[in-house]
Amino acid sequence: MLHEILSALVEVATFQNLLIMIAGIWGGVIVGAIPGMTGTMAVTLALPFTFYMQPVPSILLLVALYKGSTYGGSVSAILIKTPGTASAACTALDGYPLAQQGKAGKALNMALYSSVIGDFVSNISLIFFAAPLALLALKVGPPEYFMLMLFALTTVAGVSGGSLLLGLISGGLGLLLATVGEDMYGSFRFAFTNDMQSGLAIAPVLIGLFALPELIKLIVLRAAHKDEAAKLGDQKVTRAEFMGSLRTILKGSAIGSIMGAIPGIGPSAAAFFSYGEAQRSSKNGKNFGKGELEGIAASESANNGACGATMIPLLALGVPGDVITGVMLGAFMIQGLTPGPLLFQTNIHEVYMLLIGMLVSSVLLFFAGKITMRMFSYVSHIPQTLLTPLVLLLCLFGIYSISSSMFDVAVLLGMGLVGFGMFLLNIPAAPFLIAFILGPMLEENLRRALAISRGDPSVLVSSPITWIFSVLILFVITITVRREIQKSKDRKAVAA
Repeated sequence: MLHEILSALVEVATFQNLLIMIAGIWGGVIVGAIPGMTGTMAVTLALPFTFYMQPVPSILLLVALYKGSTYGGSVSAILIKTPGTASAACTALDGYPLAQQGKAGKALNMALYSSVIGDFVSNISLIFFAAPLALLALKVGPPEYFMLMLFALTTVAGVSGGSLLLGLISGGLGLLLATVGEDMYGSFRFAFTNDMQSGLAIAPVLIGLFALPELIKLIVLRAAHKDEAAKLGDQKVTRAEFMGSLRTILKGSAIGSIMGAIPGIGPSAAAFFSYGEAQRSSKNGKNFGKGELEGIAASESANNGACGATMIPLLALGVPGDVITGVMLGAFMIQGLTPGPLLFQTNIHEVYMLLIGMLVSSVLLFFAGKITMRMFSYVSHIPQTLLTPLVLLLCLFGIYSISSSMFDVAVLLGMGLVGFGMFLLNIPAAPFLIAFILGPMLEENLRRALAISRGDPSVLVSSPITWIFSVLILFVITITVRREIQKSKDRKAVAA
């Protein structure tokens, strides 16, 4: 084992891999700092270019983009009160008031320190918990996998957006598109053209669903005005300020690691939960929302703490922890790597390389944040007239370069319109993505389980693990339905 780790360390510590991670971190920070540009968009835009890279460097690039964009979202949140990413929304509550007080640099530094610590803690949790979880997963078969994936879909539908019905509609649409093409027995479904017989490729669906709607929003829903970016001003975080926030940072890192490991939760929910807990327990709770460094520490440590943790269910079980790891699941599969328990048997060397690379990227995030801090106020003001056509060209060129298929380009544009329509109707995109990727595996394991039992559906609840997932599914559905009923009562009370 030690020999494998040392060998992986040597391979990761090459100039090429370090350059790839630096580029990913820096690119992610810049993309995350631009309002309207999300980490999901950064990862999906980079996905086509990873096809020409080796498996581990390609995954390290996507992970670096993920980490960098999660921190980068705090930049515009602090400087112009426009969170670059959804997970930075909490950061804006205290970051922008600090910027107005002439302490934007101090706020950015606290965000950086909290992000790095949260990211490092989540990477450690990934190292310690992914492999044991994978070993446990070796004992499960098709019935257990089917119930696990059903649980993942149920969880995502329940936590994505404010409406259970809209979450279910989104997941249902994803499952429907996942059935396009040839099934495991050679039958064709929805194959209206020859191109559709092989199904819809992952890359154009992902990029069309997440990147193009953002571009359409930038064009159609332009803001009436833009706030002026604040000056960096006072930059240094004193030792007393850092130590006063250290407990909150560690607590936020733990919250992010735990919530990130639950499929469907992701950094945004972790950030809000951590912020609320910090406000409740802090002696400075009354200052939250008025320019409190501890509020930034709570938000940023949790959303970055969720980054590494979302890889735990992905690597160990093959279930994406959030939207971005759903994109990474596609990247793994494209590279010939199948996340799940067998990954730790057949590709353990690549797993070690990935884990070491993620630890290294935590250090690189610190230096990238420090070096680029001065240019942050300019990054947040890149003209949309330049940004929009450039990103559109990258989307079109990237998709066409994969297989030189105009059908894939058509899928890209079609999914862009679908994604924008979902945005207008307030239908969450996360359940769609997870359902589209997990759909084939859900169907395959269901068919295998029924084949084993000769069509007896009781096989789906024939073991303790299947019963556990059944209980969890019912629990999530119950909680979600109760939440919907309570919301309905609250709305009626307000209307009355």
